[in-house]
Amino acid sequence: MEYSAQFTFREEWNDARLAYERLADENTQVPPFVVLAASEQADLTQQIWMPDTFFQNEKEARRHLIDKPNVLIRIHPDGQILYSVRLSLVLSCPMSLEYYPLDRQTCLIDLASYAYTTDDIKYEWKLKNPIQQKEGLRQSLPSFELQDVLTDYCTSKTNTGEYSCARVMLLLRREYSYYLIQLYIPCIMLVVVSWVSFWLDKDAVPARVSLGVTTLLTMTTQASGINAKLPPVSYIKAVDIWIGVCLAFIFGALLEYALVNYYGRQEFLKKEKKKKTEFKGCLCPSDHPFNQDLRQSLRLDMNTYRRKRWTKFWLNRYLCGNTEVSKRVDLISRFAFPTFFACFLVLYYVNYVN
Repeated sequence: MEYSAQFTFREEWNDARLAYERLADENTQVPPFVVLAASEQADLTQQIWMPDTFFQNEKEARRHLIDKPNVLIRIHPDGQILYSVRLSLVLSCPMSLEYYPLDRQTCLIDLASYAYTTDDIKYEWKLKNPIQQKEGLRQSLPSFELQDVLTDYCTSKTNTGEYSCARVMLLLRREYSYYLIQLYIPCIMLVVVSWVSFWLDKDAVPARVSLGVTTLLTMTTQASGINAKLPPVSYIKAVDIWIGVCLAFIFGALLEYALVNYYGRQEFLKKEKKKKTEFKGCLCPSDHPFNQDLRQSLRLDMNTYRRKRWTKFWLNRYLCGNTEVSKRVDLISRFAFPTFFACFLVLYYVNYVN
């Protein structure tokens, strides 16, 4: 990963050889500072000592030369030197994408001396307001929000010595409102649409199959579009878990109909077999007093049965009221799929969003 930045880089140091306050006397007034004019080659022709500062994680860099080189060298009477230059850099920023697109990243700007060890140069941040941010910078990034800018040190030891290093840490939070509209809401809608097949008749084969296949292909296309924007990584990202679970629910809805269709055909074959072996007869009621008493007794028994049945738990009655296994599978799926998906949403929010 890489990012580009344009900023004004300033550094100060003291060179007693350039102090000119000793030249002041009663007849001579020294200026508060002296500005050295930069040539077309910026500071390369300036005959003063300067730190050999470089950016460790820089990939490309350039100085601004329009209309004149954007370089300032100011010398104060006590030998204090201010060097300021406007730079445009392309810097590397290794990113960890485990929580993408709900991730937070820390991008670094490391500056150090190339040839001088800590015995010669030691970088120190200005105590007050070392990093000055342009107004509106925090909201100017298209995909991230700049939450904070911190300073630190990164002094390192190598075979050639110990080198001083100063570090800028850019704390970034990815704006997920775009992904909420382009990823999360469409995926939830696709999963919910796949549940519509649970309310369709088991004999509506074209409708249920086409609905399941269409939502599955749409979800696959959505996943391909998201992963095409990311570099291949060896670990699982938050977006992979989201897409994988949504695909599993849609695929599960398609498999559910295969199960319903199987049980439906088995029940149909049983009914056909039962019709062939069934005794064809008829028991016709008559107006005999015994039959009237029997009907009255049956009514009383049915009323008692209804009252007992009404006291049973409504969900158990709803699910077990159908003797056909195929219909019972559809009824269970109407509750099970939304319940498990809601549990997944809660777990996803707790682990990644919160």
